[in-house]
Amino acid sequence: MKADPSTSSAPYRIFNIGNNNPENLLDFVDTLEDLLGVKAVKKMMPMQPGDVYETYADCSDLEDAVGFKPNTKLRDGLSKFVDWYKSYYGLAKAA
Repeated sequence: MKADPSTSSAPYRIFNIGNNNPENLLDFVDTLEDLLGVKAVKKMMPMQPGDVYETYADCSDLEDAVGFKPNTKLRDGLSKFVDWYKSYYGLAKAA
């Protein structure tokens, strides 16, 4: 019988936390470029083994368990991440 991770006796649970709407990868990269003030070096290639056309986070387990439903917009979340990253590593403040 295969164990069900949602009923494990382990004292912790892992949740997939994200936005329940798919985001375009190039929009993600463009936003990071803008926030960091640098251009990414992009090498466009065909789909690779394991690549998926679309993915998104299903946060229903998180919402059921703790009542939290993420709603952070992509740019807002990336901006906060860039600010944290630069602060943590002692770099200049984000744009």
